[in-house]
Amino acid sequence: MKLFKLQTLKSLWTLKPPHRTFHGHPRLLASDVYSQYKSVRRGEQEIPKYFNFASDVLDKWSEIEKAGKRPSNPALWWVNGEGEEVKWSFEELGFLSRKVANGLTKVCGLQKGDRILVILPRIPEWWLVVVACMRAGTSQLSAKDMLYRLQASKAKCIITDDTLAPAVDSVASQCQSLKTKLMVSKGRREGWLNFTHLYKHQSADHSCVKTRIQDSVSFYFTSGTTGSPKMTEHSQGSLGFRPLLSERYWLDLTPSDMIWSTADTGWVLASLTSVFDPWVFGSCIFIHKLPRIESATILNTLCRFPIDVLVGAPTLFRMLVQSDLSNYKFMNLKHCMSGGEPLNPEVMEQWKSKTGLDIHEIYGQTETGIICCVSKGMKIKPGSMGKAVPLYDVQIIDKNANILPPGQQGEIAVRSKPVRPLGFFAGYVDNPKKTAETERGDFYVTGDRGTMDEDGYFQYIGRDDDIIISSGYRIGPFEVESALIEHPAVAETAVVSSPDPLRGEVVKAFVVLSPTFSSSDLESLACDLQEHVKKTTAPYKYPRKVEFVQELPKTNTGKIKRHELRNKEWGRM
Repeated sequence: MKLFKLQTLKSLWTLKPPHRTFHGHPRLLASDVYSQYKSVRRGEQEIPKYFNFASDVLDKWSEIEKAGKRPSNPALWWVNGEGEEVKWSFEELGFLSRKVANGLTKVCGLQKGDRILVILPRIPEWWLVVVACMRAGTSQLSAKDMLYRLQASKAKCIITDDTLAPAVDSVASQCQSLKTKLMVSKGRREGWLNFTHLYKHQSADHSCVKTRIQDSVSFYFTSGTTGSPKMTEHSQGSLGFRPLLSERYWLDLTPSDMIWSTADTGWVLASLTSVFDPWVFGSCIFIHKLPRIESATILNTLCRFPIDVLVGAPTLFRMLVQSDLSNYKFMNLKHCMSGGEPLNPEVMEQWKSKTGLDIHEIYGQTETGIICCVSKGMKIKPGSMGKAVPLYDVQIIDKNANILPPGQQGEIAVRSKPVRPLGFFAGYVDNPKKTAETERGDFYVTGDRGTMDEDGYFQYIGRDDDIIISSGYRIGPFEVESALIEHPAVAETAVVSSPDPLRGEVVKAFVVLSPTFSSSDLESLACDLQEHVKKTTAPYKYPRKVEFVQELPKTNTGKIKRHELRNKEWGRM
């Protein structure tokens, strides 16, 4: 996607942060915002009725900056890989976001409760819109496919770039709620307002709206592997207030730290790792535009910039370990996290051996945020996604909502009654039936199968609809995939069921070969892979069918679309 030249915003974007002296320990300084809610965490005080992340967190950090009580770390540091950079302090972020909030309300006529569909790549405007929406009380929707999202969301405004504007125009006549179109571009387009012009001459004086903690702040369309996307509603409390109660559970950041999450802006993980959780602790959020996810770009960036924490999907780490990592020396990297789907133990071992760094797994959903993690200091068990995080009571249950003992396979669930956890979504918008289907007894059911061991560590087995039942055996695809990826010929793989007249269904593996591997005898290689799996797991789990492919179908967030492969096998396309 094209990006307009930064000089078009030169008067706003090249603000230099004032010189700051810094005294005190960064861990203690984080408490300037965080400790205000200590009594709430202890249960001594009720959760506040009103809360707004922009005024109650971001503006507080701006005040701390002005007082010289925070390191001179920027709040946001953006690069595009072509030499252009943007650095904003919390003060500058507040200044610009208030101008945008005024533009949205005064020029676009948007009011508290109106919805804005935001489809932008990793550019600074996305962060401005996120914060401005909080200030104005409008709700942001992150999405990709135009017509479905516009109609489902009833959005009154869309903000996108010049690449996607024609697609919006082609369906706008079918979207009666849509009133305003904003384009992030240096050019002009008939029927569109220029985003820069929207706020360039607006006042920076803006009174943040008073929002209840349950008021909507963002909607995300689920990127699930099955069915149509559902519009998931999150509130000021579930996204903004939740990290204030979570005892640093998974990020454990300070104002001196810099975190880089490669999550796409359409994924809820972008909000968790690139907005709310890091900024609660006054940390710096690093962003690379990343028009393409390439190993060399990721590795060179880690070498050039003082990034402390890296968050990426398993696909990212599977790709990075294919490189010769001895050629790279990371500038400051100390902590790595992976989420979105399970990470194969073999990839974790390769990353550790080549970099000296562990990968800490996190697990959650669009509906729940992070519910399990391997936090700093925890023992890492390869193949495990860690323990339940504070705020959540995670269990393995059966079809009757009975809690199962350690080691027994069932569905991963979170206790949602009698008190619904603060970090949970409010529901699927205009879809009470689907919302109700997520409840079973006193639990929210994730649709994922897993086990829990005696130490409280959870292991992911697979989506409930991904489980393969062959000759009476229940086989989770992830275990087979983990075995396959240990083989040097395999770069990526996906395992699904395939029809079989004798066994009902059998295991089939789709395999992407490693770029460093060459073989003309694929039939022999398939047999070799089958024997490898037999030796690595229970023999009955080996893939009786193997197909070599150039690439695997994936969602926008990097999750493998097993349902597409499964539908192809069963003739449902």
